[in-house]
Amino acid sequence: MAKVLIIDDDPSLLRLYQKVFTLEGHEVVLASEGSEAINIVRTIHPDIILLDIMMPTMNGIDVLKILKSDTVLSHIPVVILTNLSSSQDSQKALSLGALKCVIKSEMDPQQVVAVAKEILDGKVSKVSEVSNVSKAL
Repeated sequence: MAKVLIIDDDPSLLRLYQKVFTLEGHEVVLASEGSEAINIVRTIHPDIILLDIMMPTMNGIDVLKILKSDTVLSHIPVVILTNLSSSQDSQKALSLGALKCVIKSEMDPQQVVAVAKEILDGKVSKVSEVSNVSKAL
């Protein structure tokens, strides 16, 4: 199955997403900080990246800018995970090349896996709106 990189500074959320993606048969790699994540991406070239916006040191927007400016890494699909319902942050991420923005508090992990599967299966190949439960179902 797919190699999934999950980048989030919340250890409990990382473990939760790791468990759900692993149960679905995916290989999961975790990162809790932006610069660590960039190094991991350059090493493992994941099939998809789930990226939190709000992180200390280097936020998700900065990570996304670096990924999308690198010709070797720019093709990797990125799903933004955020608890911010601010459309400004989501629109910025989408304009920088993220395929989807998911509000974490409005989607359970199984729904996030479903979003990732749609992207990996090629059903989502262009910028999408911010996703919430009603749009994901």
